Amino acid sequence: MFDQITRRACGAAAGCLIALVAHAAVAEGMTEADAATLAAQWETYNQDSVGSVIEMAPMRTAQETVAADGTTYRLTSLHPGVNRWYLLEIQAEGAGAQRFHFENADAQTWTLTLTDGDQPALSIAGLGSQDSCTPWTGEPSALATAAGSGLPYAPLCGQKIYLRNKVSGSRTNREAVSDFLRENVVFGDKLVNLIKGTFFEDAFLENAETVEDGDAGDAVAALGTAALDRQPVMRPNMSIEVEGAEGGMEAGAWYAVEGNEGVYSSVMKPAYIANSILAERNGANWLDGVEQNADVYLVAFDLAKFEVGYELGTDHPGLGWSSRPSRSGNDWQLAGPDGFNRPDPLVRNGMLSPSLTSRAVAAFAGGFKRDHGAYRFSDYATFNRGHHYGFLSNGVTFSRLIPNLATLYVTLDGEVGMKTWTEADNEMVPNLIYARQNGVAVVDRDPETGQAVPGDRVSSWGGGNWSGSADAQLRTLRSGTCLKTAGGRQFLLYAYFSSVTPSAMARVFQAYDCDYAMLLDMNSPELTYLAVYKQNANGDGLEPMHLNRYMAESDPWGDNGRIPRFVGFADNRDFFYILRKE
Repeated sequence: MFDQITRRACGAAAGCLIALVAHAAVAEGMTEADAATLAAQWETYNQDSVGSVIEMAPMRTAQETVAADGTTYRLTSLHPGVNRWYLLEIQAEGAGAQRFHFENADAQTWTLTLTDGDQPALSIAGLGSQDSCTPWTGEPSALATAAGSGLPYAPLCGQKIYLRNKVSGSRTNREAVSDFLRENVVFGDKLVNLIKGTFFEDAFLENAETVEDGDAGDAVAALGTAALDRQPVMRPNMSIEVEGAEGGMEAGAWYAVEGNEGVYSSVMKPAYIANSILAERNGANWLDGVEQNADVYLVAFDLAKFEVGYELGTDHPGLGWSSRPSRSGNDWQLAGPDGFNRPDPLVRNGMLSPSLTSRAVAAFAGGFKRDHGAYRFSDYATFNRGHHYGFLSNGVTFSRLIPNLATLYVTLDGEVGMKTWTEADNEMVPNLIYARQNGVAVVDRDPETGQAVPGDRVSSWGGGNWSGSADAQLRTLRSGTCLKTAGGRQFLLYAYFSSVTPSAMARVFQAYDCDYAMLLDMNSPELTYLAVYKQNANGDGLEPMHLNRYMAESDPWGDNGRIPRFVGFADNRDFFYILRKE
C-alpha cells in the first residue's frame, strides 16, 4: 500500500519515490501526508512562484492537536527523510500564531512527534526510550528562555533539540564597507567593482619560493600526482600541517594532513602544467605570465570517510532579486524570483550545529551573494529569470535549482555529486538534503573521449558570469571545487587560486584530472576561506589550520586561540562543512 501511495503522489519524480521509500522508517510516528497532499505539495513546488519557503518543502508532513484550553499546536517535519528541521506553531484562542524553528540534534537517533490529549507534548523517541517534553509550559517557559537567549542554537528537551534563533552574522571590515556602498551610495556596486579592479586583482598573488632539487618527502600514492612538466619543491604560505614536507612540498604531489586521516593537500603553479594540456585549443584562453606563477593550494577529502553538508549564512545568499537581470511583466509583482524574499518562518543562523562540532573536519565559504548570483549579460540573462543561483539546505529549497548551472549536491543517502543541472534533474529534489549552484562548469568530462575539458563558457566573461573587475579583467583571487575519482574512491577537492582567470582554473583542474569543477567565490581571502581543524592545545575545542595564512584574519581571537569561523560563531555567509562519518 505504501508503495502505491508514493507512486501516485510523486508521479514521474523518481527521486521523490526513492526518498519516501528509503526513509519511510525515519518518519514513523509522524502523521504521514496522504497521496493527495503529497501530490498537491509537489505541484505547488513546481509552480512559477510560491508564497513562502515552506511551500518549497514538498515532502513536509504535519501533526495538529488542540489542547483543553483551546490552544492549537501544529508540528511540521519539513522533510521526514532528512529528519532534521521541524516547525512548531502555537496559536492560543484569540491570539496570533507563534512559530519556532527546531533542529533535531541527532537526526539518526531521535524522532519527534506531537501527542494528542488535553495537554499536548513533544514526544522524542530513540535508543529504545521515549520522553515527553513541553517546553512551552512554565513561567517563564523553557521555550521563551531559549528564544531570549541570543544563542544561534538554544538547547531544549535535554539538548535533544535546538531552537534556531535569529542572530547577526559577523562581517569583516572589507565586507562591511562593500555592503555599505551597495546599500547607501548611488552607483555603489560600480564603485565596489572599481575597487576590485584597482586593488584586488593581484592583491593576494602568491609566488612561493621554489627549490629545484629539494626533497619534499613521500607523496600520498592514492591520489597520484598532477599532470605537470615540472615538479619543483614549493614553500607555500599556508598553515595546514602536512606529513613529510619539512623541506617544502613537491608541486603536484599530495601530502597527508597531520592528524586528519583522509585529508590531503597539494600545491602547484599553472606554469608547471603539462604542455599537452596548456597547448590544447579547447575553449580556454592562453595564460598570462602573472597567473602562470600564481600559487594554487588544494585540499582533498576522501568521501569514503566524510560527509558533506551546507548551511546558509544569516544574510547571504539572499532570497530576493539580483539587480543584474532585467525583469518584465509579472516579475515586478514578485518579492523574489521564487515569489518570496524572506526565509520566515525558518531561521538562517550561519553556523554549524553544536551537535556536529565534535565531528567537524573542515569548513569552506560557499558561493556568490544573491546580487552577483545571476546573469546581467549573455543569453542566460534573458530567460529563467536571469538564472538566479539556487540553493537547498536540510531538504528545504530556499531558491529553486535552475537548469544550465553548475551544481554541487548531496542526496539523502550521502552521495555527493556535481553536475550541470537540467530540467529532468528536478526529479531529484525530493531526494536531496543539500545543494548549491554557482555559475557554470569550469571543467567537465568530454562524453566521447572521457577527458577532463574546460567548460564551454570558461573564456566568456559575460557568458560565464565570472565577475572580476569593472573592465572585464578576469584575473583575481578565486576559489573552486571539483570531484575526482581515483583508485576507486571519490574525492572532493577545494582549490585556492591566488590570482587567476577561469581559464587558469580550468587548466589546473584538468591537470588534477577532475570529473567536474565549479567556481565558488573570489576577490579576497575571507570570501575564499577554508580551514581544516585539529584539537587545540587544551583538548577542549577546535583550532583552525588555514589553507592560506591571510584567511586567519576571519577568525577572531578567544581565550584559547582563534575561534574558527562557521563553527565558533554565526557568519553572514553560507558555507560547506566536512564531517567525519560516524
